[in-house]
Amino acid sequence: MTVTLADVAARARVSPATVSRVLNGNYPVATATRERVLRAVDDLDYVLNGPASSLAAATSDLVGVLVHDLADPFFGIMAGAAQSEIGGQEGTGRAGGEKLAVVCSTGGSPERELTYLTLLQRQRAAAVVLTGGAVEDPAHTAAMTAKLGRLAAAGTRIVLCGRPPLPEPDQAVAALAFDNLGGGRRLTEHLVALGHRRIGYIAGPVGRTTTRHRMQGHRAALAAAGLGGGAAEQDRLTVHGPYDRRSGYDAAGELLRREPALTAIVAANDTVALGACAALRDRGLRVPEDVSVAGFDDLPFSADAVPALTTVRLPLVEAGARAGRLAMGREAPPPGGIATVPADLVVRASTARPPGGG
Repeated sequence: MTVTLADVAARARVSPATVSRVLNGNYPVATATRERVLRAVDDLDYVLNGPASSLAAATSDLVGVLVHDLADPFFGIMAGAAQSEIGGQEGTGRAGGEKLAVVCSTGGSPERELTYLTLLQRQRAAAVVLTGGAVEDPAHTAAMTAKLGRLAAAGTRIVLCGRPPLPEPDQAVAALAFDNLGGGRRLTEHLVALGHRRIGYIAGPVGRTTTRHRMQGHRAALAAAGLGGGAAEQDRLTVHGPYDRRSGYDAAGELLRREPALTAIVAANDTVALGACAALRDRGLRVPEDVSVAGFDDLPFSADAVPALTTVRLPLVEAGARAGRLAMGREAPPPGGIATVPADLVVRASTARPPGGG
């Protein structure tokens, strides 16, 4: 049976006029009400019809690019590269013009992520690119899988960039997955080879795939070298926090409090690593003479930091551009719909042998 606007209104406990306002975006609606309407639209899989359908079809040159935080260079670089591929090709739009790439910043909110996907579904987006790690919550994973499945079934191309494939890989959803685990392992192997035995780890937020995979690589390298002790000891030398400079600063201080004899710190990303370096300097410690510091991602400022930062390079520009081409159908999807993007160790001046040679 066809779902009507009245059905959506009943489900959301609002008037049909309010549903129309939310979908058309032509009148202010309270945020909580808007979210409730969009959830009802999603639950009922409501499809616009009549004049609204014509409006939606007229915007089918739209491509959504979802990021956690546009101010974070990690996401900004990928989004910019994807947008260049999406909007930079003349003659790719339905009317002979360019595609319109819209960047949506979720703030890391699972609810906002689903809301943006619902809005893009309502606008019959030609493609959606989702960047960065996924939230590790079974309910959210199930909701995302169902939502992406409906988008793909309606003809929207789906590309995951820097994000693991869905739990049950779907060839209609192309995934460019970063080798975060391998990169984390190689980084810690480098420090172990230098002679470090007391290594602290500043991890990203709990419940994120990127956090877990990078930390797994770190701990795998410690275990292979016979280091790290048991789970309790590993947890003692691990501090979680956001992917920002302040987190790195505070976490480095906490690690030194827990283990004053620390000789190396591995940070969740390059921005966190810079915060850790600042905390060490403020305590009169030198990098790398007293404590080595390493980051992850190889963001543009990493080579210009003082000292230049040892890190793991993720090809963010290349991955973003490839995601854009996949979204436009100008590149064939990888075999099985999944490609692993390599993570390469880049050794610079912020790591060295520990004091006394280990």
